[in-house]
Amino acid sequence: MSARVDEFGQPIGPALPDWTPRPHPPRTPMEGRTCRVVPLDAEAHAAGLFAAYSAAPDRRTWTYLPDAMSESEAAFRERLEARAASRDPLFHAILDRESGEPLGIASYLRIDAANGVIEVGHLHFGPGLQRTPASTEAMALMMTRAFDALGYRRYEWKCDSLNAPSRAAALRLGFTFEGIFRNATVVKGRSRDTAWFSITDADWPKVRAGFEAWLDPANFDAEGRQRRSLADLRGAAG
Repeated sequence: MSARVDEFGQPIGPALPDWTPRPHPPRTPMEGRTCRVVPLDAEAHAAGLFAAYSAAPDRRTWTYLPDAMSESEAAFRERLEARAASRDPLFHAILDRESGEPLGIASYLRIDAANGVIEVGHLHFGPGLQRTPASTEAMALMMTRAFDALGYRRYEWKCDSLNAPSRAAALRLGFTFEGIFRNATVVKGRSRDTAWFSITDADWPKVRAGFEAWLDPANFDAEGRQRRSLADLRGAAG
């Protein structure tokens, strides 16, 4: 609760006397140790992403997305061309650091520069990216740009409330669950309740410290298994 009150004795939020609108995210690469997050380019990434998604044993990763797997690489490339031209959502490809192969997609969206609010979404990781250090590092890189480079105040994650893996991922990454928006949208002819999560600029130092400790090579054994979980390390940073 804020201790500030106005002239009527009503409680009001913290003052932001130096606040200015935040810059729009640039179309430039984000460089990590295990991955690169780069602006989506249909010519450069369509073939690799189509192959990555086609390698999945089934199409369950498409269930909660607004679209479905394209039946041909040509159709998939056409979709990516439209996405690559978009400014909001601003799509990125996640590349393996060593091979340069595209392994998944992520975007910034609902970019509210005036209020310093930005969402991460349209996340779709191929089998080679799921449950890897690179998938975590990609999310850390995007948060770091939003908070540290651009000065945003709030970073959002939203998903279908029935999408248990996405909800678990948000909590693992340090987001706080904020509630359910009922009957929020219609997706693929069905009603969707949307679960909301966020990280604020006040949360970010602890979340960032957790990422830094977890991504340290010393946190992994010779077989690449983590020594301590991200949640444990984030807790230790508090």
